[in-house]
Amino acid sequence: MSIGTRDLLLKEAEMLTRTRGYAAFSYADLAERVGIRKASVHHHFPTKEVLGVALIDGYLVEFKRALEKVLEEDTSARGRLAVYSGFFIDSLRDGLMPLCAALSAETAALPQSMRAQVSTFFELHLDWLSGVVRDGIADGEFRTDLDVRQTATMLLSVLEGASLVAWALKDSTRIKPTFAQALSSLSETGTL
Repeated sequence: MSIGTRDLLLKEAEMLTRTRGYAAFSYADLAERVGIRKASVHHHFPTKEVLGVALIDGYLVEFKRALEKVLEEDTSARGRLAVYSGFFIDSLRDGLMPLCAALSAETAALPQSMRAQVSTFFELHLDWLSGVVRDGIADGEFRTDLDVRQTATMLLSVLEGASLVAWALKDSTRIKPTFAQALSSLSETGTL
């Protein structure tokens, strides 16, 4: 089954957003990459905001699926977090910024509808991470004195921040040891 023009436009818009930034590409760039006229891009997505909303919607669906799969396939909190961190590592190894990290860097320039979706995306991360941390505490993998939501925020912040540093330095190998150090604090005595 061949990919349709709309889906191809979304795929290319994602690649451009994750490599250049949302504000740094135009419909002319998309048309050139897909091999169609700019008017055809407007046919599928009348405005760049409509394109951006569709892009994040699709990404949310795919990411939710990926997170559900992690929950089904790995039963330990540490194992789940290792797979989760792999999403960030693999993305950067492929030369791509995490989509919502790239978009959050441009928050001031995004339409309100897209800012709301970026917030929803980060809340999805935090909710999932909170569940994993809660399970890790219940199963004795993590300290019992941890604040679940704060720990989830710390884990996400470490990965997003390490991704930005790794992107700037063109070195995806920095993420794994940085995240491992953050994880070690979850089972050691003391505070975060």
